[in-house]
Amino acid sequence: MLKKILIANRGEIAVRILRACREMGIAGVAVYSDADRPSLHVRMADEAYRIGPAPSRESYLVIENIISAARDAGCDAIHPGYGFLAENPALARACAASGITFIGPPAPAMEQLGSKTSARQLARAVDVPTVPGTLEPIENVEAAFEAAKTIGFPVVLKAVAGGGGKGMRRVEKEAEMRSAWRDASSEALNAFGDSRLFLEKYLSRPRHIEIQILADTHGNTIYLGERECSVQRRYQKVIEEAPSPVMTPELRRAMGEAAVKLAGAGGYVSAGTCEFLVDEARNFYFLEMNTRLQVEHPVTEMVTALDLVKLQIRVAAGERLPLSQTDVALRGHAIECRIYAEDPENNFFPSPGRITSLAAPSGPGIRLDEGVYPGWIVPSDYDPMLAKLIAWGTDRKEAIARLARALGETQVGGIQTNVSFFRRILADDDFVHANVHTRWLDDFIERDKNTARDEAEPAAEDAAAIALALWHSARNSGAPPASNGAGSDSRWKREGRREQIERLTRL
Repeated sequence: MLKKILIANRGEIAVRILRACREMGIAGVAVYSDADRPSLHVRMADEAYRIGPAPSRESYLVIENIISAARDAGCDAIHPGYGFLAENPALARACAASGITFIGPPAPAMEQLGSKTSARQLARAVDVPTVPGTLEPIENVEAAFEAAKTIGFPVVLKAVAGGGGKGMRRVEKEAEMRSAWRDASSEALNAFGDSRLFLEKYLSRPRHIEIQILADTHGNTIYLGERECSVQRRYQKVIEEAPSPVMTPELRRAMGEAAVKLAGAGGYVSAGTCEFLVDEARNFYFLEMNTRLQVEHPVTEMVTALDLVKLQIRVAAGERLPLSQTDVALRGHAIECRIYAEDPENNFFPSPGRITSLAAPSGPGIRLDEGVYPGWIVPSDYDPMLAKLIAWGTDRKEAIARLARALGETQVGGIQTNVSFFRRILADDDFVHANVHTRWLDDFIERDKNTARDEAEPAAEDAAAIALALWHSARNSGAPPASNGAGSDSRWKREGRREQIERLTRL
C-alpha cells in the first residue's frame, strides 16, 4: 500500500482526497499557491508545500513544482484530482521518471482516450457508436464549411483539447461559421494552449449520460452504472444524478459494455468516465472520455456504496479490483448540485470575497463535499466552486425532497451563491418529471429571468409600502412597532425589526 500521497490540486477535491487518505492510514500532502495559503485543504493536510504565485500557470500547472514538492515531502504517489494537470500525460510521465506512482491512467492511454479526436477514432474502430462528425482536427474554416455541408447544419465546433464547455460553439447556419470558428479557436487556445477544433452534428434535444468505469492493472474492467448530466449551462454541468431517469436495464448494459470495450481497447487503468449523448429514441453516441475522477463522482458512490478515491489508490498500488461486474448493484437515487460563489441574478458573475458565516446542511441522506470555512476569502484566481451538495433517497422523489430541504438549510454569508437558483430548478415541473435535455437549463434561465422581471415591480411597491408604514410607526412611538402577540418583545425580536426597517427603507 502507498504510504504518502501528494494531492496536486486545491479546494473541495483536495479535501475529498485527503479524507480518503486519512481513512486509509495514508499521509496526505497538500500544495498551495500564494492565494491558497489559508485554504481548508492546506489546514487539513499532514504537510503542505508552496508551489508558486496565485496564477495557476505559475503554480498548479507547473509540473516541475509539483514533482519537486513530492520529492521534498518524500511522497510515493501523486493524485491529480480533476482539472489542472489531471488529464495531462506529461505529469504521468514526470511521475514515472521520478519513481513516483501516478494515481490515474498510464500516459499512452491518457493521450489516446483523452483526445476527443483519437478517442472517436478508437470508438469507431471497435464499433462503439459516435456522433457524425470529423475524425481529424479541421485545418481551417474553409474545411469546416465543407464538413458542415456534408454532415448538415446545425453543427458544433469543439476544441480537440477541450473540456468544461470551453472552445465550443453551435453553428446553426453557414453565415455563422466564420465568427464561431474565430471565437471557438481563440477560446481553446487561451484555455488549453491548443486552438485545434473538430466538428460534430448537433443533436437537437439529447440527454448527456455518462458511464463510470474502473479498471485495474490485471485486465479487469467494470462499469458502475450511469449518471444523468443533462442539466447544463453553456455546456457546463450544473446538476447530476444517478441513475438516469430514462435508463432501462437493456440500455444500461449496452452503454456499460460499450464503455468497457473502449477502455480495454485503449489500455485504460484507474477510474474514468465515458460520456455519451442519448437521443429521444434512446440511441446512444460516444462523445468523449474523461481520463480522471469526475466532479460528479459522489452520486455514483451514493448509489453503489463504493469509494472511488480509495479504489483509485488501491488500483494504483497494484491491487486487483475487489468486485466483479455481477457484484455491482445500484440502490436508491442520488442528486448533486454544484454550489458556486456566483450571482445568478447578475448573469452568474463570480462573487469572490470573505465568507462571513456558513450554515451547512445535514440530516438523513445528505452529503456535503466542501472546501471552505467561515472567515475564508474566496479568491478570484480560480473556478468559484465552493462545494458539492449531494442528496440520496430511496427513489428520485425522495432525493429531490431531501436536496430541496438541504438547500433551505444552506446559508453562506458575505458573498453571493447559486443556492436559491437550485431551489427554483428543483421546483420546476420539467425537472420534477425529468423532462430535460442539454439545452433545457438555458431555456429555464430565460423563463426564470422573465418571471423575476414580471414580479419585480409589485414586489418593490409592496416593500416600499411596508417600509413606509414601519417608519411611521417607529417615528410616532419612538421605538420599533410592538408585537401583535401578548407579552413584551424579546431583545432579539426588537433588533430584528430594527434591521428590517433599515433594510426596507434602503429599497
